[in-house]
Amino acid sequence: MQIEEGTILSGKVTGLTDFGAFVELEGGKTGMVHISEVASNYVKDIKEHLTVGQEVKTKVISVSPEGKISLSIKRLEEQPKEQQRPQRPQKPRGERRPNVWNGQKSSAPAEGEKQSFEDMMARFKQVSDEKMTDLKRASDSKRGSGGYSRRGAK
Repeated sequence: MQIEEGTILSGKVTGLTDFGAFVELEGGKTGMVHISEVASNYVKDIKEHLTVGQEVKTKVISVSPEGKISLSIKRLEEQPKEQQRPQRPQKPRGERRPNVWNGQKSSAPAEGEKQSFEDMMARFKQVSDEKMTDLKRASDSKRGSGGYSRRGAK
């Protein structure tokens, strides 16, 4: 029997560990249900949800090239409407906003674009100088003067 992603299979729990449960599937193959794939809510102790010898229905999540089969029990359950996350509208891939938090402007190179060390260092120095200028302007305006006081010097 060929096991493919998305296939729903029945099996018997053969072992429980701290990180998941091993399930013997039809045809004698064994797959693993990770603890995060047992139930839709948080599972602290897998023994509260499954027991050795229990018959379970599982969904195949993936099959690795080595033949390891990843299974899920929770993906078989329909999520109630109130628990489903609302889908956020996706922006087109070409549209990017500048990363203002890190001081990058829209003229910053794209993520995949290669830069030399010198280019990156020049960009860093430029951004650093801009930040220092802004900081100096803000602190000078709080003092009220453009520099040091010369009072008392004769």
